[in-house]
Amino acid sequence: MKTVQIIAVASGWGARDKGCEDGPDALHAAGLAAHLQAQGLPAEWQTTLLPADGQERLAIVTEVCQRLANQTAAVFSSGGLPLVIGGDHSCAIGTWSGMCACLHGPLGLIWIDAHMDSHTPQTSPSGALHGMPLACLLGYGEPALTNLIVPGPKLLPQHVCLIGVRSFEIEEAALLERLGVRVFHMAEVHRRGMDVVFRDALEITQNGTVGFGISIDLDALDPREEPGVGSPAQDGVLGREFVHALRQVAGNPRLLALEIAEYNPHRDRNGSTARMALELAAAALTSDAETGKFASPE
Repeated sequence: MKTVQIIAVASGWGARDKGCEDGPDALHAAGLAAHLQAQGLPAEWQTTLLPADGQERLAIVTEVCQRLANQTAAVFSSGGLPLVIGGDHSCAIGTWSGMCACLHGPLGLIWIDAHMDSHTPQTSPSGALHGMPLACLLGYGEPALTNLIVPGPKLLPQHVCLIGVRSFEIEEAALLERLGVRVFHMAEVHRRGMDVVFRDALEITQNGTVGFGISIDLDALDPREEPGVGSPAQDGVLGREFVHALRQVAGNPRLLALEIAEYNPHRDRNGSTARMALELAAAALTSDAETGKFASPE
């Protein structure tokens, strides 16, 4: 049984509102590791990375993502399963760059988010780096970020899909369409159901890859239920449907890492979004824990 090693990134420098930098500490205090342990899964809070002071935003985000990439690679290479807890979603550049540096073949990635996160500095209306991580992983954006760990793209478009999208700009949509990335907009999730869409996403991300990861921006959730997120967008995924869909993953040896980002405790209501974050992690990682069947990849 693999040990889940929790790596936190207490950085909000990729966003205009830095409230998500307090998310990792809040989820630590909410008992994330203990919650997973209670499901029967070995889990430990390994470290919390803090951003360096006294630099401009790009340099701060690049430096903390570099350390995160190294940490993620070290956990995976030692036989653990990395569970990365952001911070704002720019942490994804570090998480998945580190994972790709360890693998001998392509990685699939399910990106669950209200937003596309596929802007470049030339298209972003805000310049916020948490709106750019997926573009960076696909090889588009600031060279310091696109070339993190190893030069060039970390992901191939045919191995990536997005779920829950409902707030985006035309320029980032055009990039993903040109690359051929599959996007399951929220309207399709409503029409077909989260379970069915997630099953399709698993097929896409496991076809021709050595394994897959899941990156969850909590703003994929409907803010009427879960307000404690960095950039809320109306008409999102219902928590119970999200949890149910993620249970399809449990016990899958090709799940290589999980990431949960953009928890903003300052916007939460009675800790409901924190509890949902814990449930999402447990659903993906521990549904088979009772029989001790969380398998390691070959």
